[in-house]
Amino acid sequence: MQITLKPFFLGRFRAALHRLESADDRLLCAVSGGPDSLALLLLAQQVVPGRLVAATVDHQLRAESADEAQIVAEICRNLGIPHIILTPDEKISGNLQSSARAARYALLERAADRQNCQHIATAHHADDQLETLLMRLARGSGVDGLSGIRARNGRVVRPLLEFTKAELIDICSSAGIQWVNDPSNANIDFDRVAMRNWLASTQHPFPATRALRTASALADASDALVWMTDTLAAQRISHKNDVIVCQASGLPRELKRRLLIRCLRMIDINLAPRGDAIDRVLTDLENVQTAMIGNVKCVGGVDWQFSKAPPRRG
Repeated sequence: MQITLKPFFLGRFRAALHRLESADDRLLCAVSGGPDSLALLLLAQQVVPGRLVAATVDHQLRAESADEAQIVAEICRNLGIPHIILTPDEKISGNLQSSARAARYALLERAADRQNCQHIATAHHADDQLETLLMRLARGSGVDGLSGIRARNGRVVRPLLEFTKAELIDICSSAGIQWVNDPSNANIDFDRVAMRNWLASTQHPFPATRALRTASALADASDALVWMTDTLAAQRISHKNDVIVCQASGLPRELKRRLLIRCLRMIDINLAPRGDAIDRVLTDLENVQTAMIGNVKCVGGVDWQFSKAPPRRG
């Protein structure tokens, strides 16, 4: 199958991919069969021919998913792209969205290793970024949360973040590629679908391109705060026997907050307190009080002290 795409789209994709991975790397392309991931496949096939592998994750949550994976396999055969279908080792349960996401990325990581692919490309785009930014704003997220979807996270790259949904549909339509529709994308019980429907039904002042600029600026700010926290942690956090001591006085509140989280995770790496809980403990420490969070005892003062709490009495 010969596909001709607009040079305008190809140039933008080539530039985005060049910023995210090296020219000789093999790329595993996650393709669900929707217009976003099929557009990703078509662009990658034109820009990185010969070093591309497509992977479809069949979560086995719907009866139609196996047929949809085969549709993608047929498209890949026609394009001359190697394709694999991945299925989870265990049935997905619990919170379906988060569990399916965790299973999907684990399967893609394993497949990338087996296929000798250095990077995994996903089809997140500008409209996804806008939805994410507004969802996290509604939840009261801080700088890290409002930095949105990162263009690169480990070996996962997202070269479509500067493309809109409409452009990706245009790419598939112009190539004569028919995509599949996932009914879960219409389920308003999911926060993202509800936000998407709200954006589609109202005259809102949130263009996706501006959301990209905001998320990018906040991502830069988040990276700067992480760097500063690493520097301060090396200077201000120390161990005394089984106690972690932090000299946080004189710092801006956000840096105190980040050092607090660093100390808590040094005691218990699995501790993941929410923002309100962290703010409560931070206020107690600033007021020279003692607080408990998880299994960690936190003592305020000139220097903060953190230790594992003694076992509770039966």
